[in-house]
Amino acid sequence: MASGRGLSGMGIHRKRGGGSRLPIVLVIFFSVLAPLIFFVGRGLYTSASIDQNDIPSGSSKQNVHWRERLALRYIKSLLSKDVIDVIAASTVDLGPLSLDSLRKSNMSASWKFVGAETSVENNATSEFLACMLIWLSPTDGRSQLVDTPAKQFRRQLRERRREKRAADLVQQDDEAIVKLENAAIERSKSVDSAVLGKYSIWRKENENDNSDSTVRLMRDQMIMARVYLSIAKMKNKPDLQQELQSRLKESQRALGDTAADADLHHSVPEKIKLMGQVLSKAREQLYDCKLVTGKLRAMLQTADEQVRSLKKQSTFLSQLAAKTIPNGIHCMSMRLTIEYYLLPPEKRKFPGSENLENPNLYHYALFSDNVLAASVVVNSTIMNAKDSSKHVFHLVTDKLNFGAMNMWFLLNPPGKAAIHVENVDEFKWLNSSYCPVLRQLESASMKEYYFKADHPTTLSSGASNLKYRNPKYLSMLNHLRFYLPQVYPKLNKILFLDDDIVVQKDLTRLWSVDLQGKVNGAVETCGESFHRFDKYLNFTNPHIARSFDPNACGWAYGMNMFDLKEWKKKDITGIYHKWQNMNEDRTLWKLGTLPPGLITFYNLTHPLEKSWHVLGLGYNPSVDRSEIENAAVVHYNGNMKPWLELAMTKSRNMDFGCGDLYVDFGCGVIRPTPIAFVHEPACFLSIVPRV
Repeated sequence: MASGRGLSGMGIHRKRGGGSRLPIVLVIFFSVLAPLIFFVGRGLYTSASIDQNDIPSGSSKQNVHWRERLALRYIKSLLSKDVIDVIAASTVDLGPLSLDSLRKSNMSASWKFVGAETSVENNATSEFLACMLIWLSPTDGRSQLVDTPAKQFRRQLRERRREKRAADLVQQDDEAIVKLENAAIERSKSVDSAVLGKYSIWRKENENDNSDSTVRLMRDQMIMARVYLSIAKMKNKPDLQQELQSRLKESQRALGDTAADADLHHSVPEKIKLMGQVLSKAREQLYDCKLVTGKLRAMLQTADEQVRSLKKQSTFLSQLAAKTIPNGIHCMSMRLTIEYYLLPPEKRKFPGSENLENPNLYHYALFSDNVLAASVVVNSTIMNAKDSSKHVFHLVTDKLNFGAMNMWFLLNPPGKAAIHVENVDEFKWLNSSYCPVLRQLESASMKEYYFKADHPTTLSSGASNLKYRNPKYLSMLNHLRFYLPQVYPKLNKILFLDDDIVVQKDLTRLWSVDLQGKVNGAVETCGESFHRFDKYLNFTNPHIARSFDPNACGWAYGMNMFDLKEWKKKDITGIYHKWQNMNEDRTLWKLGTLPPGLITFYNLTHPLEKSWHVLGLGYNPSVDRSEIENAAVVHYNGNMKPWLELAMTKSRNMDFGCGDLYVDFGCGVIRPTPIAFVHEPACFLSIVPRV
């Protein structure tokens, strides 16, 4: 009582003495801080007792409920009911509440509580509320946990910055993935599958990841064995070197030329196991990342050089094969030549000679030294013609094949069509003084280009130049197409045909095509960005650059309708001579007849419908089958001629309605006399068996 009065007196005295705030402080102390101190102290004691006895007493439960009510009274103004319910309902036994648990309950991400390691369910909530009460400040009756608007605004800004950074990182990851994908696509486009060969990454077997996995494993082991073998030799490890060399030879013998797992010997798995053990041992003793990387890089460079060398060799051999006359064709030509010159002169003449200069008939020009090819062109044309008596074929060949060409068509006349065979060497007007290309072919520089032994005309000159060294460019038969009015002065129109085509439809409608005053009717070959003038001509030369459009569309030789009247009016042969003289040193274009043809008939070529002439069967295996079937003429331009062994099987075995295109003429199948080895003269050739 005295204590109470003393306090009251002190309070009255201070109030009277000038408005002291001590009574207010004391009131706050007894009403807030004293219970709080008691509450904290009691909580610590209760926690200790729980740790000791594991089971709380009944009185401590009452104290817990009392503390909860007291704490809730002070924090209801700070926290929403949802947050308080989450805190009260938390029964996590793995520790105090954390940011993750609050996030799962949709609470603010700024709350995080750490405390004791574990707690009993009833004590967890009370301890948390006690901590909340410790943070409370009685000053001005507000909590320090209540943020000012400025702090809330800064917190929102920080959250926005975090979200923006996260979005930027995600976007950067997406952009990086897209860049990697695009780079992989670009690298895949640059892969030359023709060079990679059997083990190309584009081969069909790689659609299955496990295809030939054993073969690939053995090859990988052999590569690493060579790497470690080189390093062992460098670091003077003779025992390991000998062991690696022995295992490498075993793997090489076991693998050989095998390309599929099914062809491997049953002992291969054991050899793979032994090789793996040796490689593991070598790795432990010799592995050096920098050294192994250098060895692998050196092996890769060596392999690249070998691929380039083999590619050049392949190009050279394909060019050689394209230049070579098969034995069967050569034997047949020689035999026909012998039989022709054994005939009396009166039997060497063809019937229908009166039609050779009749301008009202359908005239064809064919310049060839290949009897088989010429027979296919003539016979396939006649087979598809409505009236063979209106067709006239003008054949020009060289001296070597003149007898064989005559004898073949004497034995096998193409229906009622007229045939005329001439020898290009008998054209006296075709000489070096009149013809620039003939003069160039007889020049010392051209002879050196083709025939000098130490001239770089083989593999060292590069694969791109090999095709220009074909001997066909030395033959005037290849350039005679620029002298059609001189060869046939009394004709108005003539259809020029190459000797590597097959005719599938009637061609008589071509004579009624209006060329609109142009000289040449041909099928254009250009696409969006290829087979245009800049592919064939040197536009760095000022004469070419100022005279022609580099994007002008190219066209094809092989089936060309020429208006000889317009030819003479526009002096096409004179234009050809002019440009041929300017190309004395081959700076305007390389060898061949298409580049000078593009120049000579520039703006003088009328485009024909593409269905008249389909090209590429001698080099392009992807020509659409429907285009071939619908074409009037199919052209085997390229090295893979149908009469050669390197011909594409797909194109060579096509049935054009008159038998197989390819026939093997073995030298031993020709009878001496009489010459009766042809069974189907209307179409292709077939040989009787050896007698």
